[in-house]
Amino acid sequence: MKSSTSTFIVFVFILLLSSCTENVDISSRYVFTEHTVVSYLEAHSDYSQYVSLLKHVPVSRRSNTTLYQLLSARGNYTVFAPTNAAIDAYLQKLVEEGMISSPSWDAFADSMKLDSIRKVIVHNSVIDGGDTQEQVYYSFKFPEVNNGEISLPNMLDHKVTVSTVKDNDTIYVCGDCPLDPRNFDIPVINGVIHQTHKVIAPDDVSAARYLRLLIENDEEGFLVMAKCLSACGLFDTLSVIRDEVYETLYQLGKIPDLKAYMSHGFTDASGNSSSNALSPEHRKYGFTIFAEPDSYWLSQGIDPHASNVPELIQQWIMDNRMYLSDDVYTNDADYRNPDNVLNQWVNYHILPMRIEANKLVYHWNETGYSRSSKVLSIPVMEWYSTMGKQRLIKIFESKESHGVYLNRFPNINRERTGDGHENSCDRDKVGCLIQKESADAVINDMVNAIIYPIDAPLAFNNATRDNLGKERLRIDCFALFPESMTNGIRRADSSDDKFNHVYIPTDKYYRYFNNMSIMSDDTHFIHFNGYNVSWENYDGDEDKWLGRYDVMFTLPRVPKRGTYELRYKVLATAARGVVQMYVGSDPDNLPVAGIPVDLTKSIQDLWGQSATIADTDDQDYNAEIDKKMRNNGFMKASQSVASNSNKWERGSIRCSRRIIWRGTMDPNLTYYIRFKSVLDSDKKELYMDYIELCPKEVYDNPDTPEDLW
Repeated sequence: MKSSTSTFIVFVFILLLSSCTENVDISSRYVFTEHTVVSYLEAHSDYSQYVSLLKHVPVSRRSNTTLYQLLSARGNYTVFAPTNAAIDAYLQKLVEEGMISSPSWDAFADSMKLDSIRKVIVHNSVIDGGDTQEQVYYSFKFPEVNNGEISLPNMLDHKVTVSTVKDNDTIYVCGDCPLDPRNFDIPVINGVIHQTHKVIAPDDVSAARYLRLLIENDEEGFLVMAKCLSACGLFDTLSVIRDEVYETLYQLGKIPDLKAYMSHGFTDASGNSSSNALSPEHRKYGFTIFAEPDSYWLSQGIDPHASNVPELIQQWIMDNRMYLSDDVYTNDADYRNPDNVLNQWVNYHILPMRIEANKLVYHWNETGYSRSSKVLSIPVMEWYSTMGKQRLIKIFESKESHGVYLNRFPNINRERTGDGHENSCDRDKVGCLIQKESADAVINDMVNAIIYPIDAPLAFNNATRDNLGKERLRIDCFALFPESMTNGIRRADSSDDKFNHVYIPTDKYYRYFNNMSIMSDDTHFIHFNGYNVSWENYDGDEDKWLGRYDVMFTLPRVPKRGTYELRYKVLATAARGVVQMYVGSDPDNLPVAGIPVDLTKSIQDLWGQSATIADTDDQDYNAEIDKKMRNNGFMKASQSVASNSNKWERGSIRCSRRIIWRGTMDPNLTYYIRFKSVLDSDKKELYMDYIELCPKEVYDNPDTPEDLW
């Protein structure tokens, strides 16, 4: 009776799934729950070659267990199973590439090459969801954005991208591998199977190799950008894939996890607490390139096939004032010079991190946003430092923008009684649309980079600098660390232990983040992912240090010279400690920034227990309270972040923004902030959510007071 009931439930579930798709024959998807991945594949002759490969491929170099054995056992697996015809077509492709003489497994003369090809086919086809059924990826869990990536990587540690062609409702994975329209979402007791008509085998090449091939083959698409990158000497940088030193240390067990992290004094209100906080398995390098496609350059009268493309683009930059005119620059043929205008222009197109299409910005807990319906609301934005001179670039999306943009500066209704939405956008401030869902985006062909086409030219010129210089920069702590993006740590959409609580060891073991130095060995650092948790945190996640911590960050460079306030968001609890901060441009001699900050103090503690801090209907009164708070060195938190029941962070007595430092900042200097515990206790936390860099033009503007958002 129990078996019949479970079979009926699965059948109803399949019917519900199929109701979303027209003209789909669900009969082939009806699978009894007694089937595992392997038993289902063995019951269908069209997978016979794939089953044979599963028997030959081990789970890893350190294990004798085969994929056949793994997929026969309990687990939560997503399997993109190629048909015999798909594997035959892949073998024929290898013939055309000269790897083998005939499309047969017997044609491999080299056993190592044979094992490598088997591994490519099998490991690219399986995602191990760990211990939770939540990480079995039916099609309704695929990213809603074309070119978006499934949260967990496959067994080759590559992310699987998903796109849907609307004309025929066909789902493609990894760019050009179609799922069979009648044989996907096949449920089995240890996962789900999607039949594919092509082997998933993306080119495992670096960005440098991919771009060199564009030049060698004179292939249009991003040929102009490839030639400019080459002229500026950036191919060496774009060739790195992963940190092999870290890889070796991790494999040898010399990168520690933090065992029983709660016993060290960490608090965790997520409900996802486990016994250990795990260190990252890899330290990959990554890049995101925003590029004007060759079609744009043709419209500008520039031939991508010309032999002097760098010279032509440099002249175009000068003619169109796509440079910072009052900064140091040269415009000769020494394109490798960091001051050269072409070099500066090219580097401003590159972020030193790989950002997948569905994470260019984060929609999580901004005011008015619905996680269930994913209906957009007020603007969300990120500020990142580019390569080269580390200029700031802004990534922006709102309900009204209809897409993700670079350097968009719209008019936003941020009055005290406003709704925070984008009202309009002047033509010269629209920015560049990132065509992230375009078929021209290069997502799967490079292991360490993504190229997104943009619909307008991008440059850090006088106008960009001035617009950025008028904005309050609110930067999530983990946005300061490119490695967190490239390695899938920041805002991982996964409840897997290795993403929930990520342990970053001290510099004694290895410096994982270039922009952070853990200066005391008596420091424990964990990134709390906050997946599916409603914390009062910007973007949902938070970072905590414990012990007699001593940590230093590199701050992003400001867009223009001027006076700035540096602010630090506090979420007060009894578990926090007291921290002394230091700010300056000399990392070896940072001056003290104010008095120590007691992180246990709520805004109610700071303002007085008997005083009223909640906003009233009297906006003049509210403005006066805000002014008095600022005069005492603190502010209410932001109105743009909501937690439970859409409650504004601004209304929380636990949340505040502390004004840490005020001073002149130069865009050509790097500044640092250091956090040092002043307590003897090693059981108190340093909490980090976000910082703000706010120009005087914003916080001390007599005509337009700083907004609440």
